Amino acid sequence: MRIAIPTDAWHPQVSGVVTKFVRMARELEHMGHEVYFITPDMFRTVPMPTYPQIRLALNPWKRVSGLLDAFVPDCIHLATEGPIGFAARSYCLRRNYPFTTSYTTRFPEYIRLRFPVPLSISYSVFRWFHSASSGVMVSTVAMINELRKWGFKNLVQWTPGVDTTLFSPARNALVTDKKPIMMFVGRVAVEKSIEEFLDLNLGGSKYVVGDGPDFARLKAKYPQARFVGFKSGEELAGHYASADVFVFPSKTDTFGLVLLEALASGVPVAAYPVRGPLDIVKQGETGIMDENLGKAVIKALAIDRGKCREFALSHDWTKSTTQFIDNLAPIRR
Repeated sequence: MRIAIPTDAWHPQVSGVVTKFVRMARELEHMGHEVYFITPDMFRTVPMPTYPQIRLALNPWKRVSGLLDAFVPDCIHLATEGPIGFAARSYCLRRNYPFTTSYTTRFPEYIRLRFPVPLSISYSVFRWFHSASSGVMVSTVAMINELRKWGFKNLVQWTPGVDTTLFSPARNALVTDKKPIMMFVGRVAVEKSIEEFLDLNLGGSKYVVGDGPDFARLKAKYPQARFVGFKSGEELAGHYASADVFVFPSKTDTFGLVLLEALASGVPVAAYPVRGPLDIVKQGETGIMDENLGKAVIKALAIDRGKCREFALSHDWTKSTTQFIDNLAPIRR
């Protein structure tokens, strides 16, 4: 099949959404499918307000239509609800083409953290965007149930996988520091609630791996923590393997791919009992979820690292990609 994936999230942006689609595209091509991404670097862009690392396409409607016409896709999947996603949605509706979408980011909650916009208003916009989708792909059953309460329809499950070859306890640890080594990996932005991790009064060492709009501010505010910036590939895997516990303070993620990467590295998780961790972490077996994050960290240190790895091995990308393919809506010409 020829699969077109218009997306507003793309390199150099670093996020679980980008990682997920890049890794899945590799698997799709291995299965014999042709994947075509329509991305912001194909357009003039402007920085997104409050998050300049993310670039938004300017007036992409005509060019998106031309690119899709030239590719002649068998299926179209809209990865994001940004300008490119809206332009591709309009294209599909004009031609009466079915399409699928992803709900991978809790944008209504992200917006509320930055601007005083009621969730009901934001959710109405995103519900409208996905209303014409033949299948809204969501990571977990729990998130599907939550979106149903907001009035979303045509919800189907698409659970990401994890590269258990790259992320492994066998990796050489790249960090040697005072134990325990507590690590956060992800976007350094307000929605990740990283300060709740950095404010913990615990012994050991705190590491923040990643970049984002709050990087400079948090690095200056918490000089005792190690801010190592963005890492990828084997260097990222080596950082995971160095950790004694992975601390995930976010309360707004739909899934949290980094949780699977940590578990694949044999690192137990400490998190709040919210969507994301609740859908991935097995309480007392692969991590600890508690309203008291410090208590979760301490208890997670006693978790069997082998069980963390064993759990991650069941989340492979072949299974995830097959699920994605099964959810697609073929275009009948």
